[in-house]
Amino acid sequence: MIELAAIEAARERIEDIAVRTPLVPLHVDAPAEIYLKLETLQPINSFKIRGAANAIMSAPEHRRAGGLLTASAGNMAQGVAWVARELALHAIIAVPDHAPEAKLTAIERLGGEVVKLPYDDWWRAIVNGRVDGHDGLFVHPVQDEAVMAGNGTIALEILEDLPDPDAVVIPFGGGGLAVGIGSAIRALRPQTRIFTAEPATGAALVAARQAGAPTTVAYEPSFVDGSGSRRVLDTMWPHLSGLVDDAFAIPIADCAAALRLLAERVRVIAEGAGALSTAAALAGHAGAGKVVCIVSGGNINLRQLAEILEGGAG
Repeated sequence: MIELAAIEAARERIEDIAVRTPLVPLHVDAPAEIYLKLETLQPINSFKIRGAANAIMSAPEHRRAGGLLTASAGNMAQGVAWVARELALHAIIAVPDHAPEAKLTAIERLGGEVVKLPYDDWWRAIVNGRVDGHDGLFVHPVQDEAVMAGNGTIALEILEDLPDPDAVVIPFGGGGLAVGIGSAIRALRPQTRIFTAEPATGAALVAARQAGAPTTVAYEPSFVDGSGSRRVLDTMWPHLSGLVDDAFAIPIADCAAALRLLAERVRVIAEGAGALSTAAALAGHAGAGKVVCIVSGGNINLRQLAEILEGGAG
């Protein structure tokens, strides 16, 4: 778990970079009373700016002077690039070769240098915490405790706006968001249940919970590009196993349907990963009562969005 004091310190550190996002009700027939935490409204349209800002701003100046590095499918990349621009630093971003064009364009617009890698090489960069052939401060998108502390600031805001949630549903990619939010929830309201949602095409946490340890699963790329993987990182498992009450694998079609619903009912544009939590709540996985869904990001190609809104499955 991440210490509550570290999460509270992160909130002060990033207050001029990340915005406080609203918690709004979703008026829909569902098993639960659903609330949406709209991280789509961050400057980079993703929660990742919180963790990126905290990790970079808390690092000694001499460590970041040589530039910044990260390995990301897009949203952490934008967070690192945004903060790098604010600090006049160079940022190199390693992305998987299937990363969506909308995210790559945004990285370049912010001044980041994109390095495309085959998925296996990109995943190796995440596991090893470095990008071969490049130097600089590596901001890990998942297992950096400063990143997780920044992510945890979301929970502080949720509990101020809704003091008594019965459950929080969190999209799962590498686990940094779940650990950050889960740590703060456990410290401040331990009776709230912590759930995760990931695409059925790469449900690594579901498999790890079933096996009792990280295990490799089949992974198929989809429009839910910010979530799903082949394996839970070994370094993250001890955090996750003690925090997450249950994990759910969401069919891609259900995620697309949730994305359409968010657009129709609250006029929110969510990316695939951002719609996972809502899909889980709508399916009843989080039970009844007050359920908070983290809408983690909204960076999706417009052409793909249009296809999904017209009834496609992405």
